[in-house]
Amino acid sequence: MSLTFLEAGLLGFVLVCGLTTALLKDVLSSIIAFAAYSLGMAMFWVILRAPDVALTEAAVGAGVMSLLLLLTIARTVRPSHEAFTESIRLRTAGVVGAFVLVLGTTIPSLPAIGSPSAPVIDYRVTEYYIANTYAQTGVKNAVTAVLAAYRGFDTLGEATVVFAAGIAVLVVLRKEGFV
Repeated sequence: MSLTFLEAGLLGFVLVCGLTTALLKDVLSSIIAFAAYSLGMAMFWVILRAPDVALTEAAVGAGVMSLLLLLTIARTVRPSHEAFTESIRLRTAGVVGAFVLVLGTTIPSLPAIGSPSAPVIDYRVTEYYIANTYAQTGVKNAVTAVLAAYRGFDTLGEATVVFAAGIAVLVVLRKEGFV
């Protein structure tokens, strides 16, 4: 699998944001780097043709989590001295690096995005849904049938997460006097 320029750039951006989030000493800067990381991951989900997951990542990861973290540091007292003075441990960095390398070795075995040989793009699946969706579900729109019937529990879980995150933000904003 070869990465396009956009995919390679986005991968670099996500990796830099993830490392920056972990290494920054300032909490506010770390939250901003985390929000950028989450938006980068949302863009990755769009490239991988999973817009429902991308919307959830953008809403919950970049939006709700960043807002809750920012509200948390706005309402807490920041110490005048540096709270985190430890440096990165070499053994920990080695273990994380080894894990990333092991996972990286699996990338060449993945089919290219949009490849006709990819299991996700197998046209037999598409033809099956088009031919059988209405008979099995009674829903005329095949996309709605897949999301509501064939992937109903997954869709319910995603909707529940987004709904719960929205309620949590409203509760926090109301308690803080913003709503």
